[in-house]
Amino acid sequence: MDMPINHFKQRLRSGEPQIGLWLGLANAYCAELAANAGFDWLLIDGEHAPNDLRGMLAQLQAVAPYPSQAVIRPVIGDTALIKQVLDIGAQTLLVPMVESAEQARQLVKAIHYPPTGVRGVGSALARASRWNSIASYLDHADEQMCLLVQIENKEGLANLDAIVAVEGVDGVFIGPADLSAAMGHRGNPGHPEVQAAIEAAIVRISQAGKAAGILSADEKLARRYIELGAAFVAVGVDTTVLMRGLQSLAGKFKGTAVATTGGGVY
Repeated sequence: MDMPINHFKQRLRSGEPQIGLWLGLANAYCAELAANAGFDWLLIDGEHAPNDLRGMLAQLQAVAPYPSQAVIRPVIGDTALIKQVLDIGAQTLLVPMVESAEQARQLVKAIHYPPTGVRGVGSALARASRWNSIASYLDHADEQMCLLVQIENKEGLANLDAIVAVEGVDGVFIGPADLSAAMGHRGNPGHPEVQAAIEAAIVRISQAGKAAGILSADEKLARRYIELGAAFVAVGVDTTVLMRGLQSLAGKFKGTAVATTGGGVY
């Protein structure tokens, strides 16, 4: 059996923008619907959505037959949690709340096997190696790992250049919701001060030779970020897409106005 190739990582290196969707419904059937829709990547959210390890596994399996590439966001950048997520088959991680280069270096170690890293070796139990059916898995797994770190507060932004310079960090994702709150503009990521910080960060990340990413359901902003060089951009969230569709349908027949969701990102 051949080693699964991380096509998301390959495309990041090519510089071709990849369009994604956030998955918060915590359901494999819904994840497959999103994969069938044709997004380049799908973020399985373990930080804010009610996803446990088994639920993430089911969604990875549901997405696997499609060209869409799965990315998992663990609840925290804990080495033990990362080990479990990698063993169920994730090859790309988006780790929230990264604030320093040292933290980024620890995450690089967490996704690699010894002697370069500290990932536990349990491939006989792991879907990632197809339960040791991939003969060369332990020798080549590290090559397919992709680490995306999330900058979403003032400290992370202040340390951006040092974080980007860490070898093994493939991309840096700007979290507009938390960043806007940290900058005193909670719920308003479109504020000029927040947008200036985001745009400057995207340019700095790209100039450093790393991939920049972001989430924005605002089409105008999303296209602006792509123009600036963002390489992976999520353009919506499944919960919001569903809610707005349901509200719109109900409103047509009940004569009620469609409620708008707050937050300015999702």
